[in-house]
Amino acid sequence: MLRGNLTLPVERRAAVETIPKEFQLASDFPKIGYATWRNQVEAELKGAPFDKRMVTHTYEGINLQPLYTEDIFPTATDPAGLPGYLPFIRGTEALANSETGWDIRQEHAHPDPEVANAQILEDLNAGVTSIEVRLDGAGMQGLDADDRRAADLTGRDGVSLSSVDDIERLARGVKLDVAGLHLNAGASFLPASSLYVVAAKRAGIPVSALLGSFNADPLRVLARDGNLPMPLETALQQMADLAAWTAQNAPHMTAIEVASTPYHDAGASAVADIAFAVATGLDYLRVLTNAGLDLETSARQITFSMGLGCRFYLAIAKIRAARKLWADVIEGCGGGADAQKLRLHVSTGRRVLTTRNQLLNILRNTVACYAGAVAGADAITMLAFDVPTGLPSESSRHNARNTQHILAEECHLAKIVDPTSGSWFIECYTNEVAKRAWGVFQQVEAQGGMIKALTSGWVAEQIQPTEAARERDIAVRRVAVIGVSEHPTLDEDRPEQEKPNYSELAMSAAQRLSNWRRQHGRSAALDGLTGIASGSGRLTAAAVAAAEAGATLGQIAEKLMPSGAQPTVLTPLAVHPYDAAFEDLRDAAEVFESTHGHRPRVFLAGVGTIAEQNARKNYATNFFEAGGFEVVSRDTQANIDQAAAAFAASGAKVAVICSTDKQYATVVQQLAPKLKAAGARTVILAGNPGQSEATYRAAGVDRFIYVRCDVLNTLWSLLHEEETQS
Repeated sequence: MLRGNLTLPVERRAAVETIPKEFQLASDFPKIGYATWRNQVEAELKGAPFDKRMVTHTYEGINLQPLYTEDIFPTATDPAGLPGYLPFIRGTEALANSETGWDIRQEHAHPDPEVANAQILEDLNAGVTSIEVRLDGAGMQGLDADDRRAADLTGRDGVSLSSVDDIERLARGVKLDVAGLHLNAGASFLPASSLYVVAAKRAGIPVSALLGSFNADPLRVLARDGNLPMPLETALQQMADLAAWTAQNAPHMTAIEVASTPYHDAGASAVADIAFAVATGLDYLRVLTNAGLDLETSARQITFSMGLGCRFYLAIAKIRAARKLWADVIEGCGGGADAQKLRLHVSTGRRVLTTRNQLLNILRNTVACYAGAVAGADAITMLAFDVPTGLPSESSRHNARNTQHILAEECHLAKIVDPTSGSWFIECYTNEVAKRAWGVFQQVEAQGGMIKALTSGWVAEQIQPTEAARERDIAVRRVAVIGVSEHPTLDEDRPEQEKPNYSELAMSAAQRLSNWRRQHGRSAALDGLTGIASGSGRLTAAAVAAAEAGATLGQIAEKLMPSGAQPTVLTPLAVHPYDAAFEDLRDAAEVFESTHGHRPRVFLAGVGTIAEQNARKNYATNFFEAGGFEVVSRDTQANIDQAAAAFAASGAKVAVICSTDKQYATVVQQLAPKLKAAGARTVILAGNPGQSEATYRAAGVDRFIYVRCDVLNTLWSLLHEEETQS
C-alpha cells in the first residue's frame, strides 16, 4: 500500500502540462474520398467484379454496399428525426425502453391449465413481465373440450380452456392488473375474451385496471390455419365490436393484433412482411371506422406482432421501417401523432428454429432478441429453443427468459435509445426497406386491400418466389443452417421433452366441464346473444354477461354464429423452416439405418500427404454428414494403391477422392478405375473439375461435389441409390 503524499518531479509535471487537452485525430490523417477507396479496392480485386465480390444482394432486392458514408446517406439534416417524434423511425417514445425496459413476454401453451399456471407463476417470479397464452386446437375453433368435433384437437398445441373455471385455474395467483394475459385464441377471440374478463372480475380486478390484449386477428387465422369457422365478414364485425367494448371499458388493454408471423414463417421477405402488416392494419381501420369508431380510437386498439430472423441488421431496419410506414398510413388517413405510434411485439421467427442441434437455437433466439431490443420493440418473446419438437422443457423456458434478462440488465441494451441512429448503413438500410415495403403496400391496395389480396391467393403468389429462391440457396448451402446443413452433429444427445397423454387430458378437461355445467346450467343470458348487432360493444357486453352466467367458450361461439353461416376456407400458408429440406433427408437416412442396421456410408479415399487431403476431406465430411451419412476415413498418408485397398476394406459402396487439384491431374485417372474394381458403385471427386470434367468422367468418376453444387439433390440421389442397391 502506498502512503503519504505523492508528487511528481518538476520535470515530469512540466511534461504533463504540455499534453493537449483535446485530440483532433482526423487532422492527422488525409481525407480519403469514396472514389479513392473504391479504386484501391478494385486494384486489390485484380479484375474480379466489384459488384460480385463486394456487394451483398438480399431477398428484398436491396444491394448492400461494403461501405457507407455521408455522401451515400447524408445525416446532417437528421432525416430520421428524434425518438418520440414523427416519423417515429427512432421509436414512439422519447426515452424508449430506457426507464423500465421492454416487456419481457413468455409464451405458454401447456395443455393442462394447472400445469400452465405453475409455469406462468414461476416465470413471473423470475422477472417475466407479461404472458402470452395460446389456446389449443379446440379452443381456436370455438369448440368445448367435450365436443365430439374436438376429439383430436383438445390439448393440441395449446392450453385447453373451455370455461371461466379453466381461466381461473390458469391465472390463479397472477396479478392481472400488473402482468396481464395476451390471448392467442384464433377464431375464438370474442368468447375467450369474455371468459378472461369474467375470470378477472371474480379475482377482484376491475376491468378498468385489467392488463393484456385480446388479439383479435381474423386474417392471421385464415393465413395460418386456412379455416375460419364463420364468414370472414362476421369475424370482422365481432372484432369491431370487441374493439368498441375495449375502448369503452378496458383502457389499458387492446382488442386487435396485426400478426405478420404467418407471412414471415411462410418465407416472405422483410419488405413483404411489413407491407402485409401495414395493409392488414389499414383494412382493420376501415372495418372499425365503418362500425362507428373514430380513427384515433381505432388506431389505439391495434398492436402489431412480427417475427424476426437471424439477420439482425435487417431485423433492426425492418422494425424501424415498419414504424415509419404505419405513421405514414395514419397520417394519410388524417390521424394525429398519437394515433401514428406503432406498438410492436416481436418474437423469434419459427422458420429459423431447427429440429436438430436445438441448442444452437439459443444463439438464434439471442440474435433476434438483440435486434428487437436495439430497434426499440415494445415487447419481446423468445420462443423456447426446443419448441420445434414439442412442449418446452423447464431448462428451455428458463433460457428464454434469462437471455432477455442478460441482454437487458448485463448488456444494457435498454439503456440507450436507438443506438443505431446515425449509422449510415442502418439509416440507408431502413430507408430502402421502407421504400420497397411502401411499393408492395401500394400493390396490395391495388388488389383492393389486404382482405382481398389474401383471400384471392395473391399474397401466397407474392411470397412463393422469395421462398423458392431461399430454398435454392439452402440446397446449395449459399445460405447455411448451422448444425444441420453445415457442421451437423450425427450423435446429438437431445434432452427428453414432456409427451402429454392427450386422451387423459381430454378426459380431465371434459370432467371439469361437466362439473361446471352442473353448477351453472343454461341461462337466458346465453340466448340473449342472438340478434344483437355487432360493432358498438353491445355484443361483447352480452358475451361477458353470458360468461358470468356460466356459458362456456363453445356455447358462446355457437351463439355468435349466424344461422346457416358457412366457414371461410382457403389454402393456408405453410411454415417453411430453413432446416426442413435437410431435416427430411436426415429422417430418411435414419429410416435407412433402422432397416439396414447402419447409416448410408461413404469412404473418403485420400491421396497424398495428410495436409494435401485435409481440406477436401473436411469439406466432404461436412457435406455428407449433412445428409446423415456415415463418413469413413483413414487419417494417414496414402498413395493410389493404399487408398483403393482402404476403400475395399471399408464396406462402403461410395468412394470420394480427396486431395489437391495438383494431385488430381495425375491421380484421378489411375485411382478411379481401381476404386471401381474394388467395388465402388459410385466414385465422387471432391472439387470442381473445371475443364478436366470429361477426362475424369472417362476414368470412372460419376459425380463431383464442390462449393455451390446442389448439395441436397446430390445427397438424395445417393441415398436413393443406397436404398435400391443395398
